[in-house]
Amino acid sequence: MEQAVDSRLNKVFAALADSSRRKILTRLAQGPAAIVDLARDLPFTRQAATKHLLTLRKAGLVEDRKQGRAQVYELTPDSLLCAEQWIEGLEADWDRRLGALARHLRENP
Repeated sequence: MEQAVDSRLNKVFAALADSSRRKILTRLAQGPAAIVDLARDLPFTRQAATKHLLTLRKAGLVEDRKQGRAQVYELTPDSLLCAEQWIEGLEADWDRRLGALARHLRENP
């Protein structure tokens, strides 16, 4: 199970590492869009948008569906929950460590 979570996290963080893919996600947060719309709204070609969308889909961050002749993409934030939980775990660990340090400094001036 842990290996599957690590694999999913790796895909999500790899997808988020690219600023063009983050721009696509920001755009899709406003609502679903076809590739032609994304290419028009963002500073890259349709081919580049297609490539980035494939990476985002493999990471589980977007879904696509056929709508007429167009392929429409939409944000699926469930994969971000995995990353959010991982980050929250780090945050809790650091909060615990900093709390222990603060207690130590209060008790040992």
